[in-house]
This record gives sequence, structure tokens and C-alpha cells, in this order.
Amino acid sequence: MKIEVWSDVVCPWCYVGKRNIEAALAGFPHAAEVEVEWKAYELNPTAPAERPGSYVERIAAKYGVPVGEARARMARIISVGAAAGIDFRFESVRPGNTFDAHRLLRHAATLGRQSEVKERLFAATFTEGRPVGVRETLLEVAAESGMDVDEARRMLESRAHADAVRADEAEGMELGVQGVPFFVFDRRVAVGGAQPPEVMLQVLDRVL
Repeated sequence: MKIEVWSDVVCPWCYVGKRNIEAALAGFPHAAEVEVEWKAYELNPTAPAERPGSYVERIAAKYGVPVGEARARMARIISVGAAAGIDFRFESVRPGNTFDAHRLLRHAATLGRQSEVKERLFAATFTEGRPVGVRETLLEVAAESGMDVDEARRMLESRAHADAVRADEAEGMELGVQGVPFFVFDRRVAVGGAQPPEVMLQVLDRVL
């Protein structure tokens, strides 16, 4: 079985979704037969490499809600994230453009390290307050994931994997992906949102 997941590394619900599908697979007797592929999706393709200022205030402005309501939304994500083992620290989040991060993920996929790098990018964004739109951060993540840093640097300085990232995004549009995370199981069943592990496990059983 193949699970394709469209997500972005500056999307908190995508982080929860990653942990939840992993928890579901941990309880799935046929997990060894499942391949997970992380597909590119940019929440804001025109974002600069790094955005200064308050993350909560940006969320409030994006959705047109008071800052207090944005904080309440963040509190809910913090609670759900804690149940998934995630330490969300929104006060230090510095999101930015994720195109190069997606290229790094494509590079990691060729080395069999995509899920590991995905986890490190999420942690860098939401727990460690590092800007994943900055190449220095991406090279640090590459090193932390056991990748060859010089090779990763050469890749980032080129246009390698750029077409693959754009192809992922185009494919997502064709499939009707309008929000992330978005999971596609064997091109037969699609599930949107960070569903609980028990829901994902039910889908796995149904698709098998």
C-alpha cells in the first residue's frame, strides 16, 4: 500500500497529521507493506525566506479574527499536539518560504530519509524556532538527519528537484487538494485533515 501525503512544513496540523498516521501504522499489522511518500504543498508560495514578528498576530490577520481568538486556536493545537507528543512553541515560530524545504525533502527521498527529514523540519519550525526558509537551517537539518551536507548544499544552490516540487503541487490541484494535510491511500481513498490515529487505522484496514 502507498500513502501519499500533501503537506507543508509550516503547517501545524500537518505535523499532527504526520504523528497520527505514524501512530496508526504502529498499530497496523501490515505496516511493513506500507510506503509513505510526502508530497509538496506550499501554504504561501510568495512568502519571503523568513517572516519577522508575531506568529499569532499573523494568523489573526490571515483569518480576519481577533488576536484573542487566534490564541485560542493556537491553544487547541497545542493541546492536540501534546497528545501526539509534539511540543508546539508558537511564540518562537518564524515561518517563511518552503520551496527549498520541499526540494530538500525530495532530495532526502532519493536517500531513503524523507520521513526523518520531514520530522526534523517540523521540529525546527514549531519547537526550536528555526526559520526553515533559510538555507543555513536546511543545511543544519540535513546534517542532523545524517545527510551529506556538501551534497545538500550543492543541491540547494542548483535547481534540482524544483520540477518535482511543482509537479507535486500540480498533481495536488488535479486531485482537488484545497487544504493540508491531505492523505491519499493507494489512489482509492482520500482523507483530509489531521484525523485521529484510530480513524486512520480504520482507513488502513479498509484499503488493505
